[in-house]
Amino acid sequence: MPEHFRALIIILFCATTLFTFARKSACAITTTENFTHRRNIWFALTLAAFFSFNFWLFVTIAVAILTYANRRESNPPALFFTVLFILPVAPVLVPGMGLINFLFLLTYPRLLALIVLFPAFIYLRKQSDTLSFGRSGPDKVLAGYLLLATALFLREDTLTNTMRQAFYLFVDVFLPYYVISRSLKNMSAFRDALLSLVLAIMILAPIALFENLKHWLLYSGVAQTLGMTGAMTGYLGRDGMLRAVATAGQAIALGYLMVVGMGIYLFIQRRISQNFIRRLGMMLLFAGLIAPLSRGPWVGAVALLTVFIATGRKPAQRLMTFSLGAALAFFLVTILPGGERAINLLPFIGTTESGNIDYRDRLLTNSMIVIQRSPWFGSTNYLDTPEMQEMMQGQGIIDVVNTYIGIALESGFVGLGLFVAFFVLTLLGIYRAMRSIPDKDSEEYLLGRALLSTLLSILLIIFTVSSITIIPIVYWSVAGLGVAYSQMVKKSKA
Repeated sequence: MPEHFRALIIILFCATTLFTFARKSACAITTTENFTHRRNIWFALTLAAFFSFNFWLFVTIAVAILTYANRRESNPPALFFTVLFILPVAPVLVPGMGLINFLFLLTYPRLLALIVLFPAFIYLRKQSDTLSFGRSGPDKVLAGYLLLATALFLREDTLTNTMRQAFYLFVDVFLPYYVISRSLKNMSAFRDALLSLVLAIMILAPIALFENLKHWLLYSGVAQTLGMTGAMTGYLGRDGMLRAVATAGQAIALGYLMVVGMGIYLFIQRRISQNFIRRLGMMLLFAGLIAPLSRGPWVGAVALLTVFIATGRKPAQRLMTFSLGAALAFFLVTILPGGERAINLLPFIGTTESGNIDYRDRLLTNSMIVIQRSPWFGSTNYLDTPEMQEMMQGQGIIDVVNTYIGIALESGFVGLGLFVAFFVLTLLGIYRAMRSIPDKDSEEYLLGRALLSTLLSILLIIFTVSSITIIPIVYWSVAGLGVAYSQMVKKSKA
């Protein structure tokens, strides 16, 4: 039996088990019809991916499945989230039909955006109750960021390729942000979409745990079979253990997804009546966070819980309890067999691969020297500078493992300022909406706490990783959730 078929058996077992345990609780949050419909679409697309043997055959089948799903879908962001993590992100050339070399690079998330989000974008623009783009502060800053990024491509690129880059920005950034920020107008729609996002991430958790324990990356075989040569599904170890990847493309990206899942789950779990199922869900996400052995997301998870607690009732008392619990857990780990090995994996105090932290320090120092030469709008040849060449790793690559540094190198402090300003305005919108809610025990206030803590943890994690694979799609989507939340609360007050 081919490797990817054996992997499919494990994946289907993990997903079936999760959907079975989650069904009762999920149907208390959304309708049984919605849950069943999206679950079946997830299975259909997964089976299509593993049985296609060719990327373009899969695309043909996926377009048919998603077109059918769209006709029955009342919440496009929910469908988008449900199937977002089925395959790794890998670019495949769309042929130019003899006219040009190629039309554009197609990835699985771009396929979803074109089939699921673009029709929703057309529909939303025609609705009288849809807020026009550019009316909110985040809209204006995002428009400036996208226009600047497009203009900077013209510095040393052809007009054709600049048009491709503008298309990528529209599909990868604008569509998820716009559709999510305009579609979710009430709490029912939010619950529906966020449940889909949590379940999609939860499916990856047992898969990640299996990969870590069995030293077998389950999606590497299907990526090769489909011809997705750019998929980041390589084996990478740490302290003798395999770092799980699943469909995230990289271990740190998988940990990042688990942190996002934990943040959203803090909102969803309120409607789960069974204590065992509620605790099992958080334990599953926690296991998925440990499996990639990525320290940046671990720090992000601590920040997530700290902010969430600090914005709730009795923050001082609960933060103290959280700190004492963390200290007790740390003490127990030190006295348990194998505890020293676990401690060595921790950030800042561990010794395992401490060179990664040193590399990030040198990257920050060297990058600032390069940025100061072109401070306003960055440069296109920054990788050729002596300071960046000094960062060349053994694999022959210069890994800019910091999203903010990467943006500053490419588009200067102007681009970085617009990027940061967009998220700051989104965070301020969430915070102001929360403050306007008098009942601090309400579901609306809880949603604000979850979104605020999740977005802050994302902004912390991307300080330790570049915007690769699924990472940017998720942070633009979560920003869209934040803008939708602030607009929903504003309208309810009005």
